[in-house]
Amino acid sequence: MMDTQTAHKQRPRCDATLNRKDLIRIAKDVLRIEAEGVLTLMEHVDESFALAVEMILESKGRVIVTGVGKSGIVGRKIVATLSSTGTPALFLHPVEAMHGDLGMVRPEDIVLALSNSGETDEINFILPSLRSLGTRILAFTGNLQSTLATHSDLAIYTGVPREACPLGLAPTASSTAMLAMGDALAVALIKVRDFKARDFRRFHPGGQLGQQLQAKVSELMRRGEAVPVVAPDLSLVEAIRYISQKGLGATLVADASETLLGILTDGDLRRAIERWGTLDDRSVADVMTRSPRTIPPHKKVGEAIEIMEKHLVTVLPVTDARNRILGILHLHDLLGMGRIRFAI
Repeated sequence: MMDTQTAHKQRPRCDATLNRKDLIRIAKDVLRIEAEGVLTLMEHVDESFALAVEMILESKGRVIVTGVGKSGIVGRKIVATLSSTGTPALFLHPVEAMHGDLGMVRPEDIVLALSNSGETDEINFILPSLRSLGTRILAFTGNLQSTLATHSDLAIYTGVPREACPLGLAPTASSTAMLAMGDALAVALIKVRDFKARDFRRFHPGGQLGQQLQAKVSELMRRGEAVPVVAPDLSLVEAIRYISQKGLGATLVADASETLLGILTDGDLRRAIERWGTLDDRSVADVMTRSPRTIPPHKKVGEAIEIMEKHLVTVLPVTDARNRILGILHLHDLLGMGRIRFAI
């Protein structure tokens, strides 16, 4: 058993001269270096990135991501992001590929190989085998003249000016940049595929976000005094004061039985001013939007967000089968100021 004195001698040397200000400075330096590394990539994003997106979209197979060490860890995260946003993907360790796992790769797949140097032996060793399968190869690398880059169908530059590691040995800024480029690729695919919240919900039925999107509208809608409602014959001047008081940028318009007749929004008021120049002699009925989009209380929050997104509205009345007002939803209640918070 190691004695206390021996154990003490084997502990890593600690620089006792560093104070808290030094540690804070170190943290800021690291963040600055990594941020600079990611920003540098913007200067190198060109048609090769667009071609990579098109390559994946045209593929009938999966994206097979491979990498070793820190690049392998980044690769697993890229796989998770792609898979959860509509692009089938899986991780293949190059060493396991050399010992049989290459059998999971199909000709229609695209292999995304990650190597900052582009000279990772384990990856370059399997390139001829991938070629023989007819699989196309996409590379993320910091060296476009490397073995990996020259033997790939397409190479995207992910290099950085320097690492945050003071020794220049541990991948820090380079792995962050590679991860950021993976996110850029995933987000571009999301946009092109027109991937929606309902699609994300389908892939995350048990996750927190999936559960929140499946909550009923009745659980999050504003009720009672929190619902702004005015009569159609109210003057616009009074309606504007009321809208400002309620803070939703809109008010519902209803008759005495609380049947929804329309909605009056800031946009309606701006358009009215453009049309008439003054609102002094106008009533709510003159300006309101009649037959607005509504949603019943039993529908899911995800469906409400889709309606808002599709019709470019931020307020959604909640009504029953007879069009009577039950509540109101505001986009802020769903995306950040209320219970639904998107932290992907």
